[in-house]
Amino acid sequence: MAASNQLSRSLGLSVVVVLVIGNIIGSGVYKKVAPMAHDLHSSGWILISWVIAGVISLMGALSNAEVAGLLADTGGEYVYYKKIYNKFFAFLFGWSLFTIIQTASISSLAYVFSESLNSIVKLPPVLDNLKDINIAGVFYPFVDMNIKLTAVVVIILLTWINNKGLKAGAGFSTALMILILTGIMLIIVFGFASNESSVKSAFDLKTTNGSAVTFSAIFTSMLAAFWAYQGWASTGYIGGEIKNANRNLPLGIAIGVLLVIATYLLVNTAYLSLLPVQKLEAVYEAKNQIAAIEAVRVFGGSTGVLLISILICITTLGCTNATILVSCRPYYAMAKEGMFFKSVAKLNNSHVPGNSLLYQCVWAVILVFSGTFDQLTDMIIFAVFIYYGATTLGVFILRKRMPDAHRPYKVWGYPVVPAIVLVFCTVLFINTIYSRPREAAIGTVLMLTGVPLYLWFKKKKLRQHRS
Repeated sequence: MAASNQLSRSLGLSVVVVLVIGNIIGSGVYKKVAPMAHDLHSSGWILISWVIAGVISLMGALSNAEVAGLLADTGGEYVYYKKIYNKFFAFLFGWSLFTIIQTASISSLAYVFSESLNSIVKLPPVLDNLKDINIAGVFYPFVDMNIKLTAVVVIILLTWINNKGLKAGAGFSTALMILILTGIMLIIVFGFASNESSVKSAFDLKTTNGSAVTFSAIFTSMLAAFWAYQGWASTGYIGGEIKNANRNLPLGIAIGVLLVIATYLLVNTAYLSLLPVQKLEAVYEAKNQIAAIEAVRVFGGSTGVLLISILICITTLGCTNATILVSCRPYYAMAKEGMFFKSVAKLNNSHVPGNSLLYQCVWAVILVFSGTFDQLTDMIIFAVFIYYGATTLGVFILRKRMPDAHRPYKVWGYPVVPAIVLVFCTVLFINTIYSRPREAAIGTVLMLTGVPLYLWFKKKKLRQHRS
């Protein structure tokens, strides 16, 4: 039977919530407390940063939900930006997803999965004699080749699973999410119950180096926190496959983000009650350690370390799968309009954009070899907050342009809440340029490669129209 070229609306509210949580909870919940300790030197300020990042993420999600409820369709912000701004800005967003935001997320998550797997079953070294080969002293493609090749296998395998149909990918995410949330709850319960736990110390605002916590340090630390919260907007990319999307999409986003905020605050309090800030700083300096594993080691010993390593594998596998599932949809939407490679507009016999999954897979594999985990994640957050700000600004624009349009959901606290998000996005953007200039520069270059490609696709589309 020939493949239909229309996506099927088959996902309900519960699956939307699962996909929101699945796209958010990944490696950050286990790793990012360590770089935050390095930036802030204070357990209390680490928790404050988690709270601020969570509140801003929720405000951004609520602002996004109003736009999503009004304009819900496959492609997410790509569709929104065409209606709010123009086709060029929409294309630049879609291209940014492909070159950095979503594909680098897939690469980063698969990398952490491989690191965790390596802590359970030692992967044999591969091409160690080439590890010093580099590009401009920044990229070392052959370092940890055993980890990188495993990440490549994971990306290819999950792409194959999602090629079999949306429900297959969503069902896999649901099963993994149950395991993930159960595991995190066990860390929280046993962490707080441990004789080694000191909850009071988790709220200590004193710094280990005696210096004051600066405004810039808080924003830099939140690059790590925002990576842990990153992903909630991705569910909008499958708006065309959600039942009653104008209601279920904004509601699912809000419920999912609230559940994640509560989970993050509890589990990071558990980490900080088990490990002093100095130990977390040492974990960060070691580069190859994971904070959650060291925290569980305190009360669980070698058995606990094995179990948490397995949990991290499951979590990052689930988040990688969820990210692969939703991320290929914007490229499909772009290709249908002649603004991406033509073959990406085709659906396979399972009614999923198989060629889009393939293109995404190839570029994500290339990015695996391009940088370290923290380098990739800082680059992603720099890029993504440009577009979070653009979507939030869209709330104001659409309220003025379409005042009488039916809105299934209106952002709470308008205009204050979206205004706070806009200001925050601007400050984070500027601070990242100051504190992480290399990551900001690489991210900017990758995004701007979309400018000549936009002109090429537009010219090609015009030629086809004339013929």
